Amino acid sequence: METKLMEPKFDFPSDERIEALSLYAKLKDRVGDSLLPGDEQKMRHHLMQLMDGNHVIRNIFGLNPILLSLQTALLLVEETGLKRDSVLAVLLHYSVMSDFITINDVERDYGQSVARILHGLHRIQELYKKNPVVESENFRNLLLSFAEDMRVILIMISDRVNLMRQIRDVENDEARREVSQEAAYLYAPLAHKLGLYKLKSELEDLSLKYLEHDAYYLIKEKLSETKKSRDAYIDNFIKPISEKLQQAGLQFHIKGRTKSIHSIWQKMKKQKCSFEGVYDLFAIRIILDCPIEKEKVNCWQVYSIVTDMYQPNPKRLRDWLSVPKSNGYESLHITVLGPEQKWVEIQIRTERMDEVAERGVAAHWRYKGVKGESGLDEWLTGIRQMLEASDGLEAMDQFKMDLYEDEVYVFTPKGDLLKFPKGASVLDMAYHIHSKIGSTCVGARVNDKVVSFRYLLQSGDQVEIMTSSNQKPRREWLNIVKTSRAKAKIRLALKETQVKEGLFAKEMIERKFKNRKIELEESVMQQLVKKLHFKEVSEFYRQVTDGQLDINQVIDKYLELQQSERIITGDNQARSAEEFVYDDTLASQKLHPSDDVLVIDRNLKGIDYQLARCCNPIYGDDVFGFVTVSGGIKIHRSDCPNAAEMRKRFGYRIVRAKWSGKGSSQYSITLRVIGVDDIGIVNNLTSIISKEEKLVLRSINIDSHDGLFRGNLTIMIDDNTKLDALIKRLRVVKGVKQIDRI
Repeated sequence: METKLMEPKFDFPSDERIEALSLYAKLKDRVGDSLLPGDEQKMRHHLMQLMDGNHVIRNIFGLNPILLSLQTALLLVEETGLKRDSVLAVLLHYSVMSDFITINDVERDYGQSVARILHGLHRIQELYKKNPVVESENFRNLLLSFAEDMRVILIMISDRVNLMRQIRDVENDEARREVSQEAAYLYAPLAHKLGLYKLKSELEDLSLKYLEHDAYYLIKEKLSETKKSRDAYIDNFIKPISEKLQQAGLQFHIKGRTKSIHSIWQKMKKQKCSFEGVYDLFAIRIILDCPIEKEKVNCWQVYSIVTDMYQPNPKRLRDWLSVPKSNGYESLHITVLGPEQKWVEIQIRTERMDEVAERGVAAHWRYKGVKGESGLDEWLTGIRQMLEASDGLEAMDQFKMDLYEDEVYVFTPKGDLLKFPKGASVLDMAYHIHSKIGSTCVGARVNDKVVSFRYLLQSGDQVEIMTSSNQKPRREWLNIVKTSRAKAKIRLALKETQVKEGLFAKEMIERKFKNRKIELEESVMQQLVKKLHFKEVSEFYRQVTDGQLDINQVIDKYLELQQSERIITGDNQARSAEEFVYDDTLASQKLHPSDDVLVIDRNLKGIDYQLARCCNPIYGDDVFGFVTVSGGIKIHRSDCPNAAEMRKRFGYRIVRAKWSGKGSSQYSITLRVIGVDDIGIVNNLTSIISKEEKLVLRSINIDSHDGLFRGNLTIMIDDNTKLDALIKRLRVVKGVKQIDRI
């Protein structure tokens, strides 16, 4: 309904006035019974004001918008059956868009329902101003969500069909091409989803005519050349069928329908063949006149009669009687081998089904017995529910639509019918049933034949999922499944597996470290993971679990990294060895009471020392010095987890060291606490620490899992005597099972 203005207001030419009044008279006849008292007089007065007052501006094609509105309204009534509210909205739309009247004026004069439709059309207009890419499915969905009311979409489709009819001879080729592309990419698919097959075919044919002129007229000429022989063939084909159906006492009529030009062109492109290579140029439609309760029986009776006469192609059977399409389409399609060895498609349906097929949604509503609500609800989640009333169509009900163009229907062993998008696999079905079924799926029994979980579901399959407790989800499964539901469940299962594998690998690593009497330092391990070029820790743990990484090699690299690591700890200051007294005899010298001095056994002046992070020595600890590669000294506790390995491999780099003076500086130490996860236990631990004089709690990190907690407490403390006393107090806290100094 987008109107692009370009010309000044004009006087209504007499020929256009006559045409407008003629169209208005036809509309009045069609929808008069649905109009409310006063509607017709107000609308006639409004249109006369527009025509007499020079309020009209031609669109970009030079077409009269009032005539276009009347033509669209008439098409809407004829093709969809919509009446009063929709027709009034179409006729008033131009006036609202050109600010001649407001939506509030419309609501006052014609009611809320008409105003609602106009509001939806206005929102669509605003959406178009943002220059969206109309070729995308996302835009179709956005358009539908913006429409607010189902009738807005029907009006838009009808408007585009009418516009495509009127622009045949216009000179603005660029604008016509743009309108035609939108018709092909946007409006034809919408018409298809709504079951408006007649309008869909017309949009496609006209788009092809304007966009690929040569191809359109080539096929049109070929169809004209073959029409006589084609008609003769159809007559020859249906004559014996008619006789058999009459003998069976059925009420029916038969139509021969040539495929649309667009459909033939698509087949030529898909099959890469000439016009002559398209074998199914036409279809025969057998339309039965029978009561609703006998529809299926009579349709299958016709099927039996036809297939007795002509050989059917079982691969081309389409049963939309038992399971109608989501847009309401019902029919039975078969392809048989007719005279001259030509394949002929036959569509078997009833009068009711034929009207639904031709006129889509609106016709479908007529045959339902419940009146639904007005409005559009939840169009964007796979299944769309369209509810419409207030147009005088008493037979309306919830009508479902699926975003997927094609669907497959499969049965469970119990006979339940499940629907999936075309291309869905056994794995999709397994995850649809339950996450656990999906994650342990190894295949299925389809129609009593065992298949893998990659098998693509086909309509009519009876599927029994097979599982194994040894199966677990893999990342490549994401490329097998089709539905977003299955993908989401696989991703969740993969995350859970990663967590389990990570915990298992972490326990393996910690056990190995403990066996070699090496304390595992988390920060060094994180550096090691990065140094081994892993982007994620989970991948590192996975390779450990799978055996791709040797744990002993990991430990060796961990030790190398730890020894070369030069981050300063303790008070975070590098100190010169000149601060020490290197001779044992100097140990008894009077020192300043605030100094913590290390006494080592060699004169190593000018060398910096650091307190090792692996064991965090504090005043009073039994210590030794280790000469690093860079020439500095690292001070380790004698019971350092790495002490044995250093003495064994690098004994020549060990120097003796001991504390001298009195401990008055504070040192950072970390305690690992393990216990039963209970309410208040963390508070009890921190309370004890806070009550201690000259103790500072720098950080606390607690992780709870399966009823146990494991945490690290980092504390600033003076010396090991106070540390021992603190550990004793913490051990008596209820629930604490183990406390170790890291």
